[in-house]
Amino acid sequence: MSVAELPIVNIAAYKFVELDQLPERREQVRELARSLDLKGTVLLSSEGINLFIAGSRAAIDQFLSELRSDSRLSDLTAKESLSERQPFTRMLVKIKNEIISFGIDGIDPLKRTSPKLPPEQLKQWLDEGRRVHLLDTRNDYEVEVGTFSNAHVLGIDHFREFPEAIESLPGDMKDEPIVMFCTGGIRCEKAGPFMEERGFKNVFQLDGGILKYFEECGGDHYDGDCFVFDQRVAVDPELRETAVEQCFACQMPLTEKDQQLPTYEPGVSCRHCFQSPEEHQRELLMIRRAAIHRLTNPLPGSVPYDNRRPVNVPERFAGRALIDFLSEWHPQIDREIWHQKIRDGHLLRVRKKVEEHATPDLIVREGERFEHLIPATIEPSVNAGIEVLYEDDFIVIVNKPAPLPMHPCGRFNRNSLQYILNEVYRDHYLRPAHRLDASTSGVTVFCQTRDVARFMQPQFVDRQVDKVYVARVIGQSTDDEFCCSAKISAEPGDNGLRVICDDGQSAETNFTTLERFEDGTSLVEARPITGRTNQIRAHLWYLGLPICGDPVYLPNRKTGTGQTPEVGEPPLCLHSRSIGFVHPKSKEPVAFEAPLPAWSNG
Repeated sequence: MSVAELPIVNIAAYKFVELDQLPERREQVRELARSLDLKGTVLLSSEGINLFIAGSRAAIDQFLSELRSDSRLSDLTAKESLSERQPFTRMLVKIKNEIISFGIDGIDPLKRTSPKLPPEQLKQWLDEGRRVHLLDTRNDYEVEVGTFSNAHVLGIDHFREFPEAIESLPGDMKDEPIVMFCTGGIRCEKAGPFMEERGFKNVFQLDGGILKYFEECGGDHYDGDCFVFDQRVAVDPELRETAVEQCFACQMPLTEKDQQLPTYEPGVSCRHCFQSPEEHQRELLMIRRAAIHRLTNPLPGSVPYDNRRPVNVPERFAGRALIDFLSEWHPQIDREIWHQKIRDGHLLRVRKKVEEHATPDLIVREGERFEHLIPATIEPSVNAGIEVLYEDDFIVIVNKPAPLPMHPCGRFNRNSLQYILNEVYRDHYLRPAHRLDASTSGVTVFCQTRDVARFMQPQFVDRQVDKVYVARVIGQSTDDEFCCSAKISAEPGDNGLRVICDDGQSAETNFTTLERFEDGTSLVEARPITGRTNQIRAHLWYLGLPICGDPVYLPNRKTGTGQTPEVGEPPLCLHSRSIGFVHPKSKEPVAFEAPLPAWSNG
């Protein structure tokens, strides 16, 4: 099909003129365009009209005829090009403050514009080699597609940056002829007068812009194509649509050469926005770090809030009165306190998402859910120095600080790692693949989906995960390498401790002495072969090497209260240094390591 036979007429037109009754005018233009099945954009302002529309020849001619019936628009001039397909997806008619955004007060093309230079005269000047500066007023991404040979490029992302950009032009240009140009001429209507105000004495604007130059002069003295603001992306000097595409991700125009590069993936990336896996990872981790910082300053649990804690009824309490269940399920809270909480309406029965106040003698059923309302909750401070070490679509690796509980428990709800990460990753729920004590720091693994969690869990259950911990202990072993296989109780005792006992569960930990310090402590590496609760702490305590700062397993085989150290108190010197497992996507072994804390140094 020849150019003349192409069925779609594309027009671009503008005129600076005083327009009134803009809402009424918008409705008239909108209805006219709809009746003619035109698509594109029309901008209306008190300073004039700017339009880019496309449709059949008859429709375009009728549309222009209707507009020109208004005496103020009788000389409206349109630049035309033809295409095989409709380049616009919808018809928009908008009222704007300016028909071309510039943002500088006092620049009024209705009162003054720079002299217009006809395209043929510019070509003649360039043919003659006359000394003239060509100034491209367009954005960088437009210039990428093509511009006049030897033109000055301002390096701007938006026309609003033009006023500042011209300050970088050489001073001698103020006394020499300058021909500025843009796509259709409208930007130069404001750029020219502004430059004259800034002392440029000999400024011209290319009449009709690049499109009119193409129409009258072809591509002489021009390199490349011209970017247009529709789905054609660019047209060549014969005003035909080119093979230039636009990147879905960053909207940058892409030449055929750009589309052949390995960085181009349709719908994903191009050379302008492509990131290597390493660059993507760095940027992603910076985003997560910033989000965590915003969320934890102040700590989410430091601001009073109404805390709702779930209370689910186990099978063995079915058929009991609510007050009896609560008193036995949480014996640390006095029975009278539970009575008072119920009287105050702080125990809510939840059935089919409907809440109702409970009574002490209410008979509970297995699996029934209640909510314990704790008004004006303020949680203890925690260490919120959470660092995301790695992230992909399957897993998230975190360096957990201490003290910080893994999940809501006891006095902690919002001040927990799980709550904070759920807020940061609001689009989905992260599932921990394993757990660390609140007082233990180091590398932890979270799963992005339920399927990933199903893949990861058997690796932990079947002891296929390589865990390495580092601890600073009180005392020094005479051996560089040693092992402990003392059995550990399956259930905690009355004081909440897992103890060493003959009838406990089998447990094995291998140790290596890394460094012996002058203060009598030492740094040891621990590799748990089994995965019992508190295994490393209990084994080191059993060997007479309790961990520094441990509130439970104290020196000389003594035991403590087990209270988690508060922020500012000496920390538990136990750190999950590294963890290795089979990645859920690649099915290949991977390992991740967290930097050692300050207490690991002598």
